[in-house]
Formats: sequence, structure tokens, C-alpha cells
Amino acid sequence: MKKYLLLSLLSLAFVSCNSRHRDKIADDASAQKEKALKKTTTVQIIDSSYNFGKVTDGEKVEYNYRFKNTGTNPLVITEAHASCGCTVPQKPEKPIMPGEIGFIKVVFDSKARVGNAYKTVTVASNAKPEFPQLILTGDVVGKQ
Repeated sequence: MKKYLLLSLLSLAFVSCNSRHRDKIADDASAQKEKALKKTTTVQIIDSSYNFGKVTDGEKVEYNYRFKNTGTNPLVITEAHASCGCTVPQKPEKPIMPGEIGFIKVVFDSKARVGNAYKTVTVASNAKPEFPQLILTGDVVGKQ
């Protein structure tokens, strides 16, 4: 019985130590991100707008907006959000190093959006001047 108790205590100690180690890694990553945000950089927007033409109601449109870090510090994108819930941007999780090209993937769901579409994506980062709004336009036609 004592063996089981000792084994249980050792297992518990191991798991809690591992948990603290993961917390430290997460804290270190947060600290690095905050440090990088304090250092500004510049960015060149390669694609700031995209016209997807005509799609049928219910189709999904995907597009990758490209940008290049033209500064001397890592580019950290903290947020990317769209003007409506039908458009979902996905920002890069890792910093974009100087000279590298990054992407913000945007998926537009045209379901029940018949008519002209004009959607914007706002990006928050450590770039100065700030990112311009990314624009997605096109026409959604009803099903025949």
C-alpha cells in the first residue's frame, strides 16, 4: 500500500513540475512578444485589396494578402479582425523577420450575402506607419 502511495506522490510531483515548466515557456513567449512590440518596424503591403469577381450564394472565397517586413525589427501582428462575421482573417502566429514576406489569409463565406460585397480587415501590429485596411470586394449572385 505504501508503494502505491509513494508512486502516486511521485507522479503528482512530476506532473506539477512539468506544468510549471510549460507555464514558464508560455511566460517567456509572452515576454518576447511584448519586447518585440515595443520595437517598431516598417511594412510594405503587396496586396491591399482583392476583387473576387462573381461567386454564387454559398461559395467560400479564400485569399492571402501579402506583405513584406521592410524594417530592421521583427514584425509582430497582434490582431486581425474583419468588418463582419462572414469574413474570417487568420494572422501569422510567429513574427515576420526583416526582409521576409508574410500572409494574412482571409476566408469570406458568401452564404446569404447576395449583392455587392465590401469587407474590410483591420490589422494591429508594431508597424509604423500602421497597416492600411485590407479590402475584399466582389458580387454574390443568387442560385438559379
